[in-house]
Amino acid sequence: MSLGYVIGVGAASFLLAVIFFWISELLASKVRSLFISLLFLVIIILIGIVADIVGTSATAASESPFHARAAKKLPGAREGVYLVRHADRVANICNDVIGDIAGTVSGALGIALVMQILLYWKGANQVLLNMLVTAVIAALTVGGKAAGKSFALRRANEVIFLVGRVMAALETLTGIKFFPRQRKKQ
Repeated sequence: MSLGYVIGVGAASFLLAVIFFWISELLASKVRSLFISLLFLVIIILIGIVADIVGTSATAASESPFHARAAKKLPGAREGVYLVRHADRVANICNDVIGDIAGTVSGALGIALVMQILLYWKGANQVLLNMLVTAVIAALTVGGKAAGKSFALRRANEVIFLVGRVMAALETLTGIKFFPRQRKKQ
């Protein structure tokens, strides 16, 4: 990986962490519903798990099935080839950038959730509550990622093809190209 890529990933990580923290902080301060706060926390944990599945699948997938699908012009096949060819970057972005940010934000949301619980349950032990919420977040994250890695290794090609199809659909809907087009040899 080039130094420019590393610096770019670091800067993007910083920016994403600031944005996600700001959104979570805004939600935590404005939302007074424990259910909505808990739901948002679960969504952030699931984003981390799904990103880990995609990153692991990219490193385990085979390129050849995507070439066969691309020859049939199936949407998502070209994107799948690109994801597999750039598995190191896909894994870095999904497992490290998105996964670590999701972990950090889920920890911050856990603290905000504890504060909300303390507002409703005045006699609660804050230290014990912090410990329990942190432990539950860690268990869900680590357990989910362990199950996800097993799934990703067994179904790598299907996961990457699904991600490729989603990306192809997003390209069609938005007009934004995620990957550079390959030039045809003349």
